[in-house]
Amino acid sequence: MALPLRLGVNIDHVATVRNARGGVVPDPVRAALLAASAGADGITAHLREDRRHITDADIARLVGQLAALDRAIPLNLEMAATEEMLGIALRHRPHAACIVPEKREERTTEGGLDVAGQHDVLAPMVRALREAGVRVSLFIEPSPEQIAAAVSLGAPVVELHTGRYADTEGEARAGELRRLSDAAALAAKNGIEVHAGHGLTFDNVQPIAAIPQVVELNIGHFLVGEAIFVGLYESVRRMKAEMAAAR
Repeated sequence: MALPLRLGVNIDHVATVRNARGGVVPDPVRAALLAASAGADGITAHLREDRRHITDADIARLVGQLAALDRAIPLNLEMAATEEMLGIALRHRPHAACIVPEKREERTTEGGLDVAGQHDVLAPMVRALREAGVRVSLFIEPSPEQIAAAVSLGAPVVELHTGRYADTEGEARAGELRRLSDAAALAAKNGIEVHAGHGLTFDNVQPIAAIPQVVELNIGHFLVGEAIFVGLYESVRRMKAEMAAAR
């Protein structure tokens, strides 16, 4: 039997639009509150090293305002594996911190974190976050090697990178879907909570949402883009409906 499925809405690109011109509008915190009113189960924000979209002030406001809602909405802070970002996460103590790979020159996250190759760097970060009461997630490729590494680190959550699935078609997409399904089953078997995200849209979300071990999808760029045409409230509501239909 499939577990309930949550939607985390990433509001990074509301801040991208704001920063394109400077000033304070559109406000990503307002977008987060609107997404919550539309049924989002959580809010995700990636504080990048170069602050290209979300800023430190945004994180501080998100932590405070999401916690103050009648239905408290958890904040998932996406962060690179750096001492600076660890310090910020420990200071704000969001509900969750998802450690992701990050390169200054990339337009968006290009793949999963090499947990197996960065064990010694990640181990003290995972330990520090967990001791601070922050739920740790690792954004990884759907491979047995990366899941085994996540298990060895004691990470309670992995988020499977769905970008290759989203960027392919036909047999290639079917193969990626099998990899994601197998990885989700393996992670769950080892006691790890499974999330997924990257590149998901109304047209491709249902096969991912149908994977029974996946309990959360994190979606941002598409929802913000669709909001230009139908509004963010309707965009989030429809995504929740597509996910529910798959379940």
